[in-house]
Amino acid sequence: MRVVIDSHIPYIVEAIRKAWPQVDIFPMEPEQIDAAAARDAEVLVVRTRTKVNEALLLGSSVRLVCTATIGFDHIDTAYCDAHNIQWTACPGCNAQAVCDYIEEAIEEVSIKNSGFSIHTLGIVGVGHVGSLVARMAERRGLKVLLNDPPKGIGVSLDASEGIEPFSGGEIADCDIITFHVPLDKSTYHLCDETFLARCKPNALIINAARGGVVDEQALLASGHPFILDTWENEPHINPEVLHRALRASMHIAGYSMEGKRNASQTCLDTIAKTFSLPPVTLPAFPSRGDTAPGWLERITCDLQAHPEAFEALRRNYPLR
Repeated sequence: MRVVIDSHIPYIVEAIRKAWPQVDIFPMEPEQIDAAAARDAEVLVVRTRTKVNEALLLGSSVRLVCTATIGFDHIDTAYCDAHNIQWTACPGCNAQAVCDYIEEAIEEVSIKNSGFSIHTLGIVGVGHVGSLVARMAERRGLKVLLNDPPKGIGVSLDASEGIEPFSGGEIADCDIITFHVPLDKSTYHLCDETFLARCKPNALIINAARGGVVDEQALLASGHPFILDTWENEPHINPEVLHRALRASMHIAGYSMEGKRNASQTCLDTIAKTFSLPPVTLPAFPSRGDTAPGWLERITCDLQAHPEAFEALRRNYPLR
């Protein structure tokens, strides 16, 4: 069996070599995973940088696509389903890491901007990440309002804990609005000119979901302060948007040792189940990233100084 793997997905190559010596492994840079690389592969293990579509899969032997990410908007799932190609993502694998990122963002903004008043947090998207962010915000004493547009409803995790749903009319109550939705037709430019016009003039907008959820040109025109981890057209990000950001990072909100391990484990579990291979359990790994106070500000300075190095900074980011 031939398995093509994005070489930036940790732990998985070593685990397969040790546990399944009969499997042929081909670690590759994401830009090398093309139609020629996929032609004889039965399994692809990818990240968001690989577009899994007809151009990649047509005429290939691929039976399974695993993406070591929460989102899967880079996979043409309709094509896979129509051609009997199984695919899987890793929902929730890095939810805690994204929550930690949001908490650090709130902490740094609170400390650096003494005039910035934070009382109410609006969370758009109440899945694995949004639920954790809600609990974190409650612990910090914030009022939390929840909304989940893909589900078409306002959502309350537990009314007894003071978490309330919010709709368009209550957006104006939020001091911070953070997005945690997948990117699809229903969420593309969800945060647009109309949405922003309903917000408080100084409401902080945070997007650590997917580039495209926030209309960056509308965001610039609105004058709202903002923090972005995900960008339209990344890695070729808009320099004006970058330099206007209070905090900016290179799509690493979910980059933690625990999150990466969880994603790799999910991919291994799926491969084992699909091809009747013995199960593999990855050990826990200690984090090695910088989590000292102000770490997001340091990342921001690095990215603003070298926006052309977006991808290199992302690849070399030391996992928290």
